[in-house]
Amino acid sequence: MRKTVLLIILIIATILPSFSTGYDTIIIKSDDSSERINRDLDSLLSTWYVKLAVKNASEKFTGDTSVLIYPDSLYRDRLSKINSVIQLPYNNIIKNHIHVYTVRQREKFCAVLGLMDYYFPMFEDVFDSYGLPAELKYMAIIESALNPNAVNSRSHATGLWQFMYSTGRMYGLTINSVVDERRDPMKSTVAAAKYIRDLYKIYNDWMLVIAAYNCGPGNVNKAIRRSGNKKDYWEIYYRLPRETRGYIPQYIAAVYGVTYAREHGLNPLPLNIPVAVDTIMVNKDIHLAQISEVMGIPLGELRALNPQYRTGLVPGSSKPLALTLPMTHLGDFIDLNDTIRRYKPDVYLNKETQIADPTKSSYLPADVKGKTKLIYTVQEGDNLGFISDWYRVSLSDIRYWNNIYRNTIRIGQKLVVYVDPSKSEYFSKISTMTFAEKQQMTGKTVPANTSAKTVLAGSYDTEGDYIVHTVRNGDTIWDIVKMYDNVTSTQVLSLNNISDPGKIKIGQKLKIKKKS
Repeated sequence: MRKTVLLIILIIATILPSFSTGYDTIIIKSDDSSERINRDLDSLLSTWYVKLAVKNASEKFTGDTSVLIYPDSLYRDRLSKINSVIQLPYNNIIKNHIHVYTVRQREKFCAVLGLMDYYFPMFEDVFDSYGLPAELKYMAIIESALNPNAVNSRSHATGLWQFMYSTGRMYGLTINSVVDERRDPMKSTVAAAKYIRDLYKIYNDWMLVIAAYNCGPGNVNKAIRRSGNKKDYWEIYYRLPRETRGYIPQYIAAVYGVTYAREHGLNPLPLNIPVAVDTIMVNKDIHLAQISEVMGIPLGELRALNPQYRTGLVPGSSKPLALTLPMTHLGDFIDLNDTIRRYKPDVYLNKETQIADPTKSSYLPADVKGKTKLIYTVQEGDNLGFISDWYRVSLSDIRYWNNIYRNTIRIGQKLVVYVDPSKSEYFSKISTMTFAEKQQMTGKTVPANTSAKTVLAGSYDTEGDYIVHTVRNGDTIWDIVKMYDNVTSTQVLSLNNISDPGKIKIGQKLKIKKKS
């Protein structure tokens, strides 16, 4: 029997690809993460410079295609010659990702190579100033395929470095309906450098840093605990989320693809991005369309250079903001500044056109295509926590769909909520329900005449700089933080010295810091 078991293990080991790690051999099961690479590369086709370059490029811009695939020994040898602080092993999964870049999606990868000339010097300068290895720049290829407008349809992570709303805000990025600095190449790169630096202070290991950047330090910490406190990437491999397990092979494939592009007959797509650009601070509102029409610069080019301005409006009157222009146009902009501002201000700077109204919006985020849009009118006592529970969507989704900053909403405000079409009839009744009926939908029973305002008022007192919340039947830490503005579960747990969030008790008093 023992010989039979050993024989089966040996057969499986020879069939499945594996990482040679210097520790135990890691068996890699089937992987579909190349689909993410395909989606990211496809998204490049919608960007202004790439669309223009592909239209004008000759059919042979990808170079010599006589040799596309090499033997494993050559891939392995080439990876071993790349100087890197990050281990670059080789296996069939990595080879599959290499083939995505160098064979199956080679034309689109050439667009990535073309974009590198614009973005990589910026990444290298920022990373060098923060003492980070320059090769971490390749992470941006995996995150966004160097598309500053990339949006993850599932998590809503946005920009070159794919920041979630909460993480972007944590690192000082402005995110609202007009300005989204996750799309700002420079500011998002600085934020990414700070985040990566903070992760390295936690793990002191670049593999774990890359993994944590992808799935969050919480998931990496859980994987470490569940692996017996082992702190080597390959030893916690099976405990990591599936997407993160594919992330390192994608990273290695990207490093290889860039380093040996010419050996695979890959040439950078000739993009007409101005190498020499400069920024000028504006302290009054101005619209990119005003600049475009007065100066004759294509609007698509201005939007590509300033992707953080979602509507084209640069709201400089709120605070000085940076406008990026080709160096050749900077002097003209200064000379024509007054003319530009006087050009159609009633059209481009009309306050009514600047107010986001989700009920009239024609913009449909990629993640809600195919879903049914419902409108909920905010009632007295409502908060986003209640509403997210009733519609079974996340708080971040509601904020994103409605361009809401923090958790502030007002009575009578119209909120857009996207739901599964098969359940739209069920959720459409919520607007006509009483508070008690809506709570009953989520399994929380309250007296029929109880309002949201009554529930909140009866659950807490004030004490100095803190709100004291009394835990009620059915409360969880995550339910509680939804009731208050500007507070996270981590802050509540830390303030109340709670190590296990699942062990709060009915009647327990929890301190919550008041909104400053």
